[in-house]
Amino acid sequence: MHAYRSHTCADLRAANVGDTVRLSGWVHRVRDHGGVLFVDLRDHYGLTQVVADGDSPVFAEIEKLRSEWCIRIDGKVLARDESLVNPKLPTGEIEVYASAIEVLGAARELPLPVFGDQDYPEETRLRYRYLDLRREAMQNNMKLRADVVASMRRRMWDSGFREYQTPVITASSPEGARDFLVPSRLHPGKFYALPQAPQQFKQLIMVSGFDRYFQIAPCFRDEDPRADRSPTDFYQLDMEMSFVTQDDVFATIEPVLSGIFHEFGAGRVVDADWPRIPYAEALLKYGTDKPDLRNPIEMQDVSDHFRGSGFKIFAKLLEQEGTEIRAIPAPTGGSRRFCDRMNAYAQKEGLPGMGYIFWRESEGAMEAAGPLAKALGPERTEAIRAQLGLGTGDAAFFLGGHAAEFEGFAGRARSEIGQELGLIDENRFAFAWIVDFPMYEKDAEGRIDFSHNPFSMPKGGLEALSGDPLAITGYQYDLACNGYEVLSGAIRNHRPEIMFRAFEIAGYGADEVRARFGGMVNAFQYGAPPHGGCAAGIDRIVMLLADEENIREVIMFPMNQRAEDLMMNAPSEAGAEQLMELGLRLIPQDKG
Repeated sequence: MHAYRSHTCADLRAANVGDTVRLSGWVHRVRDHGGVLFVDLRDHYGLTQVVADGDSPVFAEIEKLRSEWCIRIDGKVLARDESLVNPKLPTGEIEVYASAIEVLGAARELPLPVFGDQDYPEETRLRYRYLDLRREAMQNNMKLRADVVASMRRRMWDSGFREYQTPVITASSPEGARDFLVPSRLHPGKFYALPQAPQQFKQLIMVSGFDRYFQIAPCFRDEDPRADRSPTDFYQLDMEMSFVTQDDVFATIEPVLSGIFHEFGAGRVVDADWPRIPYAEALLKYGTDKPDLRNPIEMQDVSDHFRGSGFKIFAKLLEQEGTEIRAIPAPTGGSRRFCDRMNAYAQKEGLPGMGYIFWRESEGAMEAAGPLAKALGPERTEAIRAQLGLGTGDAAFFLGGHAAEFEGFAGRARSEIGQELGLIDENRFAFAWIVDFPMYEKDAEGRIDFSHNPFSMPKGGLEALSGDPLAITGYQYDLACNGYEVLSGAIRNHRPEIMFRAFEIAGYGADEVRARFGGMVNAFQYGAPPHGGCAAGIDRIVMLLADEENIREVIMFPMNQRAEDLMMNAPSEAGAEQLMELGLRLIPQDKG
């Protein structure tokens, strides 16, 4: 017999009754039923019940077992009494009567339990991640992640792609986040960078004539952590194609992702229609470029109804250039109690509140109610109701000013209203392509900078770059699903003259472009094909499929909120010898 096991803890069935078997795993729990001991033995595959009574030669040893000891059991497979069959377990028809035991690894008192679903502080879970990962939910999440990645690979190969690996140590690049820098020992004073994405390399692969590339690629960005984003590294399904348009990229990646969500979505509906929504329209209707289309609420500009109206706050606001009034419809939200609750939500978010109107029945007729309704009068409130398509029992909330100042909150309020009113279909994956992103934006100091990927082709080519930079859109696109960005991509700028001009608008001179992107600029002078692609975030996709709200629940060994690995004690201080070898000296930080 094998040194450790003849079967896994998920293998044994009624057909094995009478067999002598060997199992290895962890003690999930021990139950003492008055002289009969039951051990739930667990491994990666499942759970088997082991039994020992006073006649068992190892009864005394089994009495000493504690949770999470790693053990080997020899025994005979017995059929359970019909009344004791556990239909919830694949092995529920049998049990193993123990005849021999070996403790392979004893466990100290546990800092957190593996059995059960107790809610433990995340810091404790991450410090003892190897124990946390033994829990059933985490085992399922990690198996799901592995299966999703394997399916992605199969689907990409089936679509005519080959997987190529790109370097994980390279030069710094303005991808929109901070680089992780790596000092060079052989070149003192110079630094490599961990790649924020394989962006330049995958474009060079296209120039090299490989036509269809993909990679399950690690990416490194020194970012501030969020629930849906890792602060250090993440993995993406990276792909690039030559001689393609934007439509070709969409047609290629849609069936791959749709297939993944069908395969692993646990029966939830995957929308067949993936609408294409221009960026500006997405901000107007949803207040975000990653809208949750399971929520049917669409915001509208209702400025005309407030100009010159009796509601002086908005009427005066609209006299300022570039301002607007936006309405957030709230179907079925037509009660003062709900409107007051949403008003309180706005105040909690730092706003003075939200104006609102709700429509109710009064003496057999529909009536607009609320402070705004009184100030506007029946004619204007009726025009607003008609525009928004609302009726009795519905409400609308209003925000005003420059869109950039309130749009983010409006998007969050739309989501909050949809959740509160039960309008969101939780049994659905709703996708939307967000297209026509602006190429440029103004930073906090008023300077023009890239708003998205700097290597994207502007719509209209070189001619478009002679106009107002803020009016230029690019062949850039994101894919949103249920309120999360799951993919980003672009048709690339493969023409050197267009690239130099695009970077010049953002303040990068030709010499700086050559210095920072010399490899790509040079390559584009030797017959670069038109090309484009995208990258889908694997961590975020698995998070959606696992129905988790925190991305750390689907990453094997994540950092905490402060970008620390509590288990491996990273980041750690470097020794004096290491620093000297790299030609580095630390400057003491002022802690005051």
